[in-house]
Amino acid sequence: MKKQIFISALVLGAVALGTNLVLAQNSDHASSTVNIILADVISMDMGTAASGNAVDFNYANTADYNSSKNVTVPNSLVIISSKNFDIKVKSEGANFVSGTNVIPVDVLQVKAIPGGSLSGTLNEVTLSTADQVLVSNAASGAKQSLNITYSISAQKASNVLLGKPKGTYTQTVTYTATAL
Repeated sequence: MKKQIFISALVLGAVALGTNLVLAQNSDHASSTVNIILADVISMDMGTAASGNAVDFNYANTADYNSSKNVTVPNSLVIISSKNFDIKVKSEGANFVSGTNVIPVDVLQVKAIPGGSLSGTLNEVTLSTADQVLVSNAASGAKQSLNITYSISAQKASNVLLGKPKGTYTQTVTYTATAL
């Protein structure tokens, strides 16, 4: 009989302790897994000049043809990229065109210059129809701006431009951002 009382007490104790453990597992908290799924992105917003606004070089007198001309466009391009990237530049044709008159695109130098928020190796290139690296290994980031200087040397002005028929010579310059 003592054995039965002892076993009954033991069972009652186990049930009582087990109930407390079960109650201890009840909670007013729940958890869930949250996933953030990222994709690689790259986008280039055209800034001041690259969005269709023209970059003009005016040659109105002899002094213009005997001197270098530079046009600096701040925030020419604004880039967002989730990876490091290159920016390439090219012309859409071999010549600046005014009616039937042409000027070779290699009269124009395009240079990425400091001053914007974009970091990377900034280069200067002679414009051509081939893609050329204007900025290499630019760091990933959002709203990174690039300043660009366009220039025509005095030598090109006096040897290539001088003597051409008057008019507005036009060519499209295209920029491409490519993730590395």
